Amino acid sequence: MKLGEPSIDQLRIFLAVVEEGSFGRAAKRMGRAISAVSYGIAQMETQLGVELFKREGSRRPELTDAGRGLLAEARAVADRADALLAKARSVHAGLESDLALALDVMLPGDVTANVLREFRTMFPTVALRLNVEALGAVAACLLDGEAALAIGGPVIGAHPELERQAIGAVELVPVAAPGHPLARDGVEPGESRRHLQLVLTDRSPLTAGREFSVFSPESWRLADLGAKHALLREGIGWGNMPRHAVRADLGSGALVELRLPESPGADYTLYALWRRDARLGPAASWLIDAFRGRLAECPD
Repeated sequence: MKLGEPSIDQLRIFLAVVEEGSFGRAAKRMGRAISAVSYGIAQMETQLGVELFKREGSRRPELTDAGRGLLAEARAVADRADALLAKARSVHAGLESDLALALDVMLPGDVTANVLREFRTMFPTVALRLNVEALGAVAACLLDGEAALAIGGPVIGAHPELERQAIGAVELVPVAAPGHPLARDGVEPGESRRHLQLVLTDRSPLTAGREFSVFSPESWRLADLGAKHALLREGIGWGNMPRHAVRADLGSGALVELRLPESPGADYTLYALWRRDARLGPAASWLIDAFRGRLAECPD
């Protein structure tokens, strides 16, 4: 038996009858005559070669076994059609259909989570793709075409192909476990250079051969901020960490803030970055404002 293809309109009629529990209420909801609803159901049954509703023994439309079996698929197809139409309307309105975002690992996790949760509510039709990177790898995502917008740090500086706009900062503080030799008062100048320093790094050619706040000739290079944090808690080396990432450890005594003569801590300025040859859409512009607002609310 050759089956036909029910239309989206027929699927919507079918779902309306199921959800309203009445041909009359389904017709009212859809602004149709009852006869048009009945005809739509009959046509869909003809296309699929099955009865969707029992015709006898009930005043309410009651699904047949076949109708129940097809209900979930009908809903899925209708939902996809709704999503397609919503995205088409967004495109016509100038809204991005998708957006690739690269974020610096230094961003506070709660800031990222809150902004992205709000984004999904504000822009449900925009498909967001996310990369979290360190240092120069953030800007590299833009230059390689893997992202349209980035929130990154100051390590790149001015780049001829990128626009940048400062949106906030996070404080970096030198820390170590309480038993570390540097975790005491009266550390002499240059003493930090005699101890293993843990340094965040990346594989981007934009920062190849460059060092940031590296004081010790003995250093371990880590591309994972979480791994650096774990090693510091275990008493292995010392290093700079975002204050927000170690606030709980400083409060509990698991880590201590080092008082070094070199004052290696600093503010890590965060920038919104995008290509100069690209135009930011409404969703990307909203993200910049949202990250700026959330960063301004962060405790010192």
